[in-house]
Amino acid sequence: MAVYTDITEDDLKDFLTQYDVGELTSYKGIAEGVENSNFLLHTSREPLILTLYEKRVEKADLPFFLGLMQHLAARGLSCPLPLPRKDGALLGELSGRPAALISFLEGMWLRKPEARHCREVGQALARMHLAGEGFALKRPNALSLEGWKSLWQKSAARADEVEPGLREEIGAELAFLEGQWPQDLPAGVIHADLFQDNVFFLGDELSGLIDFYFACNDMFAYDVSICLNAWCFEKDGAYNLTKGMALLEGYDAVRPLLPQERQALPVLCRGSAVRFFLTRLYDWLTTPEGALVVKKDPLEYLRKLRFHRSIASSVEYGLKVETGA
Repeated sequence: MAVYTDITEDDLKDFLTQYDVGELTSYKGIAEGVENSNFLLHTSREPLILTLYEKRVEKADLPFFLGLMQHLAARGLSCPLPLPRKDGALLGELSGRPAALISFLEGMWLRKPEARHCREVGQALARMHLAGEGFALKRPNALSLEGWKSLWQKSAARADEVEPGLREEIGAELAFLEGQWPQDLPAGVIHADLFQDNVFFLGDELSGLIDFYFACNDMFAYDVSICLNAWCFEKDGAYNLTKGMALLEGYDAVRPLLPQERQALPVLCRGSAVRFFLTRLYDWLTTPEGALVVKKDPLEYLRKLRFHRSIASSVEYGLKVETGA
């Protein structure tokens, strides 16, 4: 369920008069997504996406998200582009919510990606990291170490309801990560949520990246670790070395990872697994039964975390040994 705020046709037509997009011909809610209310609009000129930003998204962050999409598109990255109103503003208001019109990106996300798709994802992620250079606005990552500790404090007392011993295990993991987390790796704008449903393909060709509403400033290699967790594990929980190799080769071909990034990858993978485990755990424990939200299983990311603890070198993820190393 991804329409939290409903809209009327009259209100929508009034909203569209602020834009130069033609006449509304139809609209419908989009079921996918969990953060905002999204609608597919058809106008006399083109299809568009309307996004109403819900309470979980800070209004103060919206200039960063919308400006970033403009910046990336101007640098040649295929991503949705926010449309300016007639007064030049990117943000309006509809049904009491901040709202924006976004260009429609052709394609669909893959339910069963293969290694060749993972290679394209790696290339696209590296291109995004390079394209983000020079973007003036900054947004710290609210879901890094300090954010994890805050989430854990809200969930720890009930963690053993999900699996016995979990409270002790995650407490120890957070202590490990606090002591080992890298500090001086190359950083810039990252996507921070490049899951399968945020990458569109037309056939086997990647057509663009979407959903930049977790984007922030952090380490590039941390973004790579998020993708390894999101793209390279099978339904049974097994790590697919072929997919991992393809994703890392794709990234490395566009933006070669430095030796210190390669060395840090196992710790970063543990951290990104903890990040998604904790947000899922919090939602699992706090979402009321019967709510129109599909709760994601936190144990999926617990299993990934346990796998990463067994990794001693980034070579085990499929990253090729550097020439001369």
